[in-house]
Amino acid sequence: MKIVVSIPAYNEEKSLPKVIEEAQKVMKTTKYDFIIQVVDDGSTDKTAEVAKKAGAIVYSHPGNYGLAESFRTEIHHALANKADIIIHTDADGQYQATDIPKLIKGIEHGYDLVLGNRFKGKIESMPITKRLGNKAFSRAISRIIGRKIGDAQTGFRAFTKEVAKLPIISNHTYTQEQIIRAVRSKFKLAEVGVYFAKRDGKSRLMKNPLEYAFKAWINIFRIYRDYEPLKFFGKIGLFFFIPAVAAGVWLLWLFSKFGVIGKTPTIMLVVLLMGISVQIWLFGFLADMQRK
Repeated sequence: MKIVVSIPAYNEEKSLPKVIEEAQKVMKTTKYDFIIQVVDDGSTDKTAEVAKKAGAIVYSHPGNYGLAESFRTEIHHALANKADIIIHTDADGQYQATDIPKLIKGIEHGYDLVLGNRFKGKIESMPITKRLGNKAFSRAISRIIGRKIGDAQTGFRAFTKEVAKLPIISNHTYTQEQIIRAVRSKFKLAEVGVYFAKRDGKSRLMKNPLEYAFKAWINIFRIYRDYEPLKFFGKIGLFFFIPAVAAGVWLLWLFSKFGVIGKTPTIMLVVLLMGISVQIWLFGFLADMQRK
């Protein structure tokens, strides 16, 4: 079998050579044919140059398109390079190449997608905002797929070419989307504990803790909207339906007690809230039909 170790990178000229070197060293101890590919996402430094010098095959974007597009690019080229297994890791050196055999072993044991779970391994450093965000993402994904996932945000994973062929359409949550699609397509998933080192320098994904928290919750809402539209729109619809019912019951009580229906604005409010809730539920049904 052939393994492609794939690394998306954006302005990582300092850390990337060591990441490539360590991956090569580890892969040479395995029985597999392998290549290392780097997707340079429009870096403005020497990321592409140092990657080529270190022995990686480099594919460059003309601009900074983001992690989701980089992921789609790496999948396209990995499959074109006849990969049987794809190892996805980051360019900043926080994931350790020495854990790659753990991921491969999971595939050898019959799993189709193996996640490197940082919370099962050791975390040198992770800001509390990011830690809480990761936990929230994992709980959301666990509810959607009906099984417990400990680290849905991990960027360190191995998967088969069959899993690689699953469509990834999101521009924000590709890590979670792959998990959801794999489980719903009845592929076997496993998690193994991995080491997560302290980043040397500032994170390019979390420049501001508040910004990260805001984006994380927006993405969680997107996940529910896209993959559980009935529940998502159902709960929003209930937000309008419950006060409408309460107000309606109050009007009926007034009528039974005093023989009056109530003021016109209150009646209009009940009708309006009922109409909004029904419309939102219809959105949910339509979204669910399109998803299927």
